[in-house]
This record gives sequence, C-alpha cells and structure tokens, in this order.
Amino acid sequence: MKKLWEIFYKGLFDENPIFILSLSLCPALAVTTTVINGLTMGLSVLFVITVNNVVVSLTRKLVNQKVRVPVYITSIATIVTVLQLLLQAYFPLLYKSLGIYLALIVVFAIILARAEVFASKNKIIPSFFDGLGMGCGFTIAMVSIAVIRELLGNGTILGYVILGNWYNPALIMILPPGAFILIGYMIGAIKLYNQRKECNRLKRSES
Repeated sequence: MKKLWEIFYKGLFDENPIFILSLSLCPALAVTTTVINGLTMGLSVLFVITVNNVVVSLTRKLVNQKVRVPVYITSIATIVTVLQLLLQAYFPLLYKSLGIYLALIVVFAIILARAEVFASKNKIIPSFFDGLGMGCGFTIAMVSIAVIRELLGNGTILGYVILGNWYNPALIMILPPGAFILIGYMIGAIKLYNQRKECNRLKRSES
C-alpha cells in the first residue's frame, strides 16, 4: 500500500506534469482563463491518462514493441472520442469553450509518456495509481494557474466577483503571454522551494 501511495504522490508534487516535468504546457496557456475551464480540462486529462494507463497495462504483453506507439495513440484517441461525446451530450457549453484543445488531448506528451515509461512495464494497479497521480497533479496545476489568471484578469473566481469595482483587471493575465509569464514564475518558485528543502535535509543529515 505504501508503494502505491508513493506512485500516486510523485505525480502530485515530485513529478508534477506542468510544474516539474514541464509537459503539456499548451492547455495550461490556452484554457486556464477561467477556473471552470481549467478544472474541466484537468479532469478530462485525469480520466484519459488513468484509463489509458490501465488499457496499456492490460495489453502490454500482447502489443508488438515495433508498433506500440501507434497502438498507444489509437487507445488514447478512442478514450478522448468517448470523452468528447459525453461532454458534447451533457455539457455542451464546456465542450464548446474547450474547443480544439479537447481533441488535442490525444497528443499530450504526458499521456503518451506515462504509457511508454510506466504503464507498458507495470501491472494494472500500479499503472492505475500512476495515471491517477499524474492526472491529479495536472488538475491541481491547471486549477492553480486558472485561479490566479481569472482573479487578476477578471476579478472573479468561478464567475463570482471577488475584487470590487475598484479593481482594474490586468488584461495580460487572460492572454497566453500572461499565462506563460505566470507559469514561469510558478515553476521558478517551486524549484527554489525544492532546493531549499533539499538543503535543509542535507544539513539535518550532516548534523
């Protein structure tokens, strides 16, 4: 059980797809203008990466290594298509707001990377927790970015006014360049924190 927790936990922080691995930054720049969009995209990736990891793990001994990448992409595309149909049927406004980026989940680097690096080499349960951890880490990052962008760019969170009429929204925060700058600062802050934590750990071990 401890090992499964470690597999899950590393996706949240130690190997966070956006803040640590810097993978799949395209949706982080494009769809995090509002919290609801960021949350929906995060949960969509969580669903796709978890299900795909399970599928890849189930079929890992059946797939010829020479054609594994096309098989992985076909699996991802099938899952994404099902997700698109569900969103289009039950949440058409969200489906429309995410636009082409929902279809682009098929080629998100983090999903293919976890299939290749982890799911193709491990059993179903560890692969499930790996996908779940990476998906949750991705969702946390997307929502964190979206909260800051929506608050500074519109003065709202989830459409509710947080900053009053006195606040002059920073337009750059709802544009891709603003997201790029914000993500850069967030990645830098996390790296500084990790370096300081590592230094403190080394000092404690030496003493």
